[in-house]
This record gives sequence, C-alpha cells and structure tokens, in this order.
Amino acid sequence: MAYWFHERIVEVHRLPLFCFFVALITAFVFTRVNVRLIRARVRWLGNVSVGEMHIHHVVFGVVLTLLGGVAGLVLSDVSTGWYAFSAAVFGVGAALVLDEFALILHLRDVYWQEEGRTSVDAVFVAIAATGLLLLGLRPLAWSGADGRGGWTASAFLFVNLVFAMITVLKGKIWSGLLGLFVPPLLYVGAVRVARPGSPWARWCYSERARRPRPRLMAKAIHREERWRRPVIRAKIAVQEFVCGRHDLPAPALPAPHHRRRVVSPRPRAGADHPGRPWRSGRPRPR
Repeated sequence: MAYWFHERIVEVHRLPLFCFFVALITAFVFTRVNVRLIRARVRWLGNVSVGEMHIHHVVFGVVLTLLGGVAGLVLSDVSTGWYAFSAAVFGVGAALVLDEFALILHLRDVYWQEEGRTSVDAVFVAIAATGLLLLGLRPLAWSGADGRGGWTASAFLFVNLVFAMITVLKGKIWSGLLGLFVPPLLYVGAVRVARPGSPWARWCYSERARRPRPRLMAKAIHREERWRRPVIRAKIAVQEFVCGRHDLPAPALPAPHHRRRVVSPRPRAGADHPGRPWRSGRPRPR
C-alpha cells in the first residue's frame, strides 16, 4: 500500500490533490454528522450565532477557501508538505461551501427542504471529479502521440465540447460531467432521447416547439418512468442515508426566553409629582 501510494501519488506530484480529496470527504461527512445531531436536539451541540444572527457554515467555508487558495499560491514553490497542507485547508473550505450550495443558488435557507439536495449533488460531483483526476484522467484530454496533433487535437476537443453541451442540455448532467473524462459517455448521451423536463425536450419535442415531436416526447416520458425513476429513488436513498431527509420541514425551535420589561406608566398632566404644579397651578408646599 505504501509503495502504491508513493508511486501513484507522491512521484507523480498528486499529493496536494490527494490531501484536497481526503479533506473534502472528511469535512463533508463531519459537517453532515454535526448538523444532523443539531437537528436531533443534542444538548452539547448547537448553531453558531452572534446575538440573534445565525452564522451559516458557508461563511467559514469562504474564509478557509480563501486562506487555503492564497496559501497554496504562496507555498507551491516553498515545500511540497506545506503546499499539501494548504490544499487540505482549501478542501475543508470547499466542503463547507458546497454543503450549502443550495443556499447560494436559491438565496434562502433550503438546507432541509427538497431543494437542499442540490448541495449533496454538488458535493458528489466534486468528489467524483477529484477522484477521476487522482486516477490520472484529464478532462477532454487528447491522447495523441506525445501530445502532438495540431488541428486534429483542437478538432477533437471542440467536438467533445459540443457533445458535452448537447448532453447537458438533454438533462443528463452526470453523463455530461463524467463524459468530460470518458468521452464515449458524451456520444451516447448526445444521441439518446432527452429527458422530458430538459431544455432540449422543450425546444424540440413539446407542443411549443417549432416542429413538435409527440412520439419522441412520449418515448422520453416512458423511459423516464421506466428507467430513470428507480435510479433517482436509489440516489435519494443514498443521499438520505448519508445526509438525512431533505423533504421534511425542520422542527420548530423553542422560543427564546426574554425578560419582561416593566414600563412605568406615563404620568398624567397635572398629577402630584415632584417638580410639577398641582391642578390648581400653585406649587406644592414643602
């Protein structure tokens, strides 16, 4: 194991990427465990607040991402160890930011709502892409002899980008992202029928299209119900096992206890108070 790590990670200068990968997964798992315990009302855990303002962990993620990124730029030529450490700090910050990606996208707190699954998808995409990079794959890499190819390499990259765009527009996000590393997935995704709710289906299949294709739309709906739905249910089950339910409302927190302010009644005009005249207008005798 040590020999494999030294040969595949250290000698090929992937140690910073490996530290980023491990820190990303570890910080994400720790964060999810922490927030699930907070939601379960564990006594020794609680949200971070300043006064009455709740501080989301995306704030700490932005700070750590900035620190790790700047430190990596400074320490990249100083020491491999310090460079790997800065990459780990960057990975922790990236995990905290991506864990609340849905909050950034919707500009409201949807952490435990159905829209909050977008954050889990973003983290899974980041983990998958980083893992493929660790395996030595490169996005849209040209494998020509010694990197030579000239116009052929440029045309190859351009064609793959076009296929990737078509695949994403057809609603096949995972095929489009993974296809950047494995191009055959792009070709299959671009040729097959689009998903019914994708932009491609609205533009080319629906009744609003210039040339509606009801048969293709019916075929897309049938494939969605027959093949896609079970895969989505399995993915949601994995997400709920790792991250908790996202379609249930968060339990209401108990109302904070405030001290009741005792306000003295406002004195009436002409009442018997020191320094004030009587109703008759004469000063009070001492």
